[in-house]
Amino acid sequence: MERGRRLAVAGWVVGLLGLVLVIASVLWLRTGYVLSSVSSRGMAPTYAVGDRIVAERVGTDEVRRGDVVLYTAPERYGNRAVMQRVIGVGGDRIVCCEGTGTARERLTVNGEPLSEPYVKDGIADGMHRPYDVTVPDGRLFVLGDHRLMARDSRFFAEDHGGAVPVGGVMGRVTDSYVGPMLLAAATLLGLLLAIVGLVLGITARNLRRRPAAQLALWPPHL
Repeated sequence: MERGRRLAVAGWVVGLLGLVLVIASVLWLRTGYVLSSVSSRGMAPTYAVGDRIVAERVGTDEVRRGDVVLYTAPERYGNRAVMQRVIGVGGDRIVCCEGTGTARERLTVNGEPLSEPYVKDGIADGMHRPYDVTVPDGRLFVLGDHRLMARDSRFFAEDHGGAVPVGGVMGRVTDSYVGPMLLAAATLLGLLLAIVGLVLGITARNLRRRPAAQLALWPPHL
């Protein structure tokens, strides 16, 4: 009986620990990350169609120039999430394209030429139409890396210069899968612990029933 009681307690403890670990890991994964896939060529060559991406949820004050973000803008794209690169934040002045020679093919941010080694075929413009935008506070000027294919801030100049609300950002795309993988591993560990707890509980119940079964057979039939 004593052994069965100890196993029962151990089963409850291990099982509850497993369930807590599963619930916490799943909630953290859902609230801390966004899992998606690339559906257009607008971010080529950095991301290709079909690539799986992980976006880490960040505060609106954590978004920086150069970040690739996943965001929603229902008035432009419906309910579809869009992935583009942040070129300017509130207060920045974005100008395309001025100067001579190679500088003419580059954007400037606050008067400084922007180095963009990530753009496809080195084409930083793609529209052959100059623009000069000062990004309103609380908004972001975003562009795709494939300037000939991306439908980005350049196409919505009449709406806050094309800038999108920073509040629409779902997450910052990261190339590190460490966080989600650790959470997935924690979920599997939690499931394993829950199963172990269940097995211990069943074993404890069987041990507690065994003495009763033995008493029912006593005295032995002659």
